[in-house]
Amino acid sequence: MNADMNFRLSKQRRVILEELKKVTSHPTADEVYDMVRQTLPRISLGTVYRNLEFLCTKGLVLKLGGPGQQKRFDGNPVPHPHIRCEVCSKIVDVMEEVSVPELPEGCDCGFDIHNCNIEFVGVCPECKGTAQ
Repeated sequence: MNADMNFRLSKQRRVILEELKKVTSHPTADEVYDMVRQTLPRISLGTVYRNLEFLCTKGLVLKLGGPGQQKRFDGNPVPHPHIRCEVCSKIVDVMEEVSVPELPEGCDCGFDIHNCNIEFVGVCPECKGTAQ
């Protein structure tokens, strides 16, 4: 995915992007806000939300989470699979190569396919240990 660089990377956007690239925890917008406030103490939560959405539309950040799920953000914009815990919502990267499923033969839905999001869902070791 090529990022569209026809925009200004403001100080706020740059700090948000830098903070996201430092972690692999896939933070929520509120968690990104807490991280960014260490550098920009006067930034508002609304500004963080708007800039996260902007960075996602430009291909610099991935937004994770389906309908009804709290959105999490990934500073690694290269498409890669994730594993999500269905109990605590923790998300972990799968960096090994995974075969991307093909559309079934004869599936003529008219779409031009640009990307495929693969998410494995299960129970993480911490939650599995407390469920017993």
